[in-house]
Amino acid sequence: MKVRIFVSLKPGVLDPQGRAVHHALDGLGFHGVQDVRVGRLIEMEVADRTSDETLTDMCEKLLANTVIENYRIEKLEHA
Repeated sequence: MKVRIFVSLKPGVLDPQGRAVHHALDGLGFHGVQDVRVGRLIEMEVADRTSDETLTDMCEKLLANTVIENYRIEKLEHA
């Protein structure tokens, strides 16, 4: 089973990378951008029997810093 995990900073947490992207976009002439937040995408291939609880444990113990980040797990249909 293919799994995608989206990790993003919680609201209110400073995002220096997002700020740098916002500044660069403005410098390139893209003036309508109000805010930029940068996150990451983790794709994994796991055994079909992998439980939701196991995926949550992976996120909370390694893949996301739950103090400052939120995460969302998406299971993909088999192709």
